[in-house]
Amino acid sequence: MKLILLGAPGAGKGTQAEFICDRLSIPAISTGNIIRAALKAETEMGLKAKEFINNGQLVPDDVVIGIIKERLSEDDCKNGFILDGFPRTIPQAEALDEMGIEIDKVIDIEVPDEKIVTRMSGRRVCPTCGNSYHIEYKKPQKENTCDSCGEQLVLRADDHPDTVKERLNVYHEQTEPLKDFYAKKNKLYIVEGQEEVADTSALVLKALEE
Repeated sequence: MKLILLGAPGAGKGTQAEFICDRLSIPAISTGNIIRAALKAETEMGLKAKEFINNGQLVPDDVVIGIIKERLSEDDCKNGFILDGFPRTIPQAEALDEMGIEIDKVIDIEVPDEKIVTRMSGRRVCPTCGNSYHIEYKKPQKENTCDSCGEQLVLRADDHPDTVKERLNVYHEQTEPLKDFYAKKNKLYIVEGQEEVADTSALVLKALEE
């Protein structure tokens, strides 16, 4: 099965990608991860991406699409895959079509913006050992202190409320139109994100079986 996962930053796409990966035994392909892998392997497209990254520029669509094409041609994708983080825009989705890649289903995980802001801005991370906590859902034993190493926890810049809101604005502007794009192809399945990860996974599984 060839799948695309949609959802705003903080909606829990990564966790659900892992769930589907285990359930269907197909690879979960994250754009960021495969770009890093292409850079490390120094593939043709990886070297092109490196030029832009070294110059502090965004990797353009044609290079990202080339890297995706390289990855999808590998043997482990023969029985299907999950794309997480691609496509992000209508032109990227059209490029997938032009590659002749037939997507079976697009699962969109919906979580209200205010819940995402609460989730992400409430995260606290240990700068030493990397353990993650939350001021509401996963509190450390001692306030603002890592249970493992006693280091003071920090709010990452990416999790600052203003940053989260800006990322959500970009998502709504650039990526959310993909819902209509795939709805018109009768491939869109909407899953309402739940408080418990397992409950969301159950709904994802139901969408896969429809």
